[in-house]
Amino acid sequence: MAAELLSPLLPRRRRGLAVAAAAPLLALLLVAVIFFRAPLTTTVSSPERVDLTLVAGAREKGAVCLDGSPPAYQLRRGSGSGAHNWLIYLEGGSWCNTTQSCYAQTMSNFGSSKFMRPVNFSGILSKDHLENPDFYDWNIVYVRYCDGASFAGDAEGEDLDGTKLFFRGLRIWEAVVDELMGKGMDNAKQTLLTGCSAGSLAALLHCDNFRGRLPQEVPVKCLSDAGFFIDVKDLSGERSIWSFFNGVVHLHNIREVLPKDCLQNKDPTEIQNILAPNGSYPGQAWSSCKADIRNCSSTQIDVLHGFRKKLVSKLKVAEDKRNWGLFIDSCFTHCQTPSNISWHSPVSPRLDDRTIAEAVGDWYFGRRQDVKLIDCEYPCNPTCSSLLSTA
Repeated sequence: MAAELLSPLLPRRRRGLAVAAAAPLLALLLVAVIFFRAPLTTTVSSPERVDLTLVAGAREKGAVCLDGSPPAYQLRRGSGSGAHNWLIYLEGGSWCNTTQSCYAQTMSNFGSSKFMRPVNFSGILSKDHLENPDFYDWNIVYVRYCDGASFAGDAEGEDLDGTKLFFRGLRIWEAVVDELMGKGMDNAKQTLLTGCSAGSLAALLHCDNFRGRLPQEVPVKCLSDAGFFIDVKDLSGERSIWSFFNGVVHLHNIREVLPKDCLQNKDPTEIQNILAPNGSYPGQAWSSCKADIRNCSSTQIDVLHGFRKKLVSKLKVAEDKRNWGLFIDSCFTHCQTPSNISWHSPVSPRLDDRTIAEAVGDWYFGRRQDVKLIDCEYPCNPTCSSLLSTA
C-alpha cells in the first residue's frame, strides 16, 4: 500500500495522506486528542450496512452513471463531537477506455445504480471507536462509483449497437457535493476527502475543488489509498498502460479536473502506470506471482523491489512539504483503509509501531510532526503476514 498525506495545490490550502492538509489546529486541542486515543481492539467488529440514497434531480443535471441511471451514495450521520465533521469516501473500481468496455460496465454496479446494493461500512468508515478511533462519530459518506473514469469525465457517446452511454463523472461529483452541502456539509467543522484505487485518484483530482467549496477556516485534507500511479515501464518492457489511459482520457473528455499549469507542459494522457496491467506480463509465472506474492521467485521479487525503489523516489516530492504525509508499507495488498483488519486491529500492518489509522490520525490532527513513514523491502515487515493469510 502507498498512502500519501499532502496539502492542496491552491495557495494557502491544505491536504492529506495523499493530498491535502489544513492549517495547524490549536495545540491544546491536539494534546487532548493525544491522551484520548483508544487502545487497539481485541476483536474485529461486524461491518455495518448503511442504506443507499439516489442523488435527487441527477438526470436533470446530466449527472448520471454510464447507463443513464442516477448516481448514489450511502450516508451515516455523525453524532456527539463529530456531528459537524464530514468524511467523504469515493469508491474505487475499474476504468473503461472503449465504448465496448464501458457498455460492459453498465451491466454491473460500476456502471449502473440499478445493480447497486448497500456496501458494509468498516475500517475508516466504521462507527466503532475501537476500530476507528478518530472518525467513528463523523458524518461518513460513501460515494458509489459508476462513471468508469474516477469521477472525472464529461462527455457522451454511443455503443456499436446504438445504445447511448454517458461519461459524466465530473457532473456526478458536483451533484453529490451539492446535495451533501444541503444536508449539512456547508456547516462542516472538519473534513476529509478520501477513497481507494480509482476513487483514490478521484480524491487527488478533486482535492482543490473540494477545498474551494468550503470556507477557508474549515480544515480540508485529502487522503489517497492506493491511488498514486507512476510512469515506468511494465513487465513487458513497454508502457502498455499509455494506450489504455489515452482511451480513458479521450473517450471521457478528461481535462477539466486536471491542473491547468500541468496541462501547459504535459498531455492529459500522462497519468500513468501499473507494473503488471492485464496482458502485459509474459508467461504463467508472472500470473502466479501477481496472484500471490508467495509464489514469486527471487528474480521476480527483485523486479518488485526495483518498482518499489522507483515509487519511493517519485514520492520525494513530499519530503519538504510540512503538511504532507506518507504511510508506505510493503504489504502485498490493495486498498487498506476500508478494511477492519488492515485499518486498526491487533493484526494491522504497522510502521514505527503505528497502525494506518494511528498514522492518519497523527497526520490529520497534527499530533506528531512530519508523518512520513516508509517501510523496508518485502518481506521484512512481519506485520504484513495477516494480510497474506486473509487474501
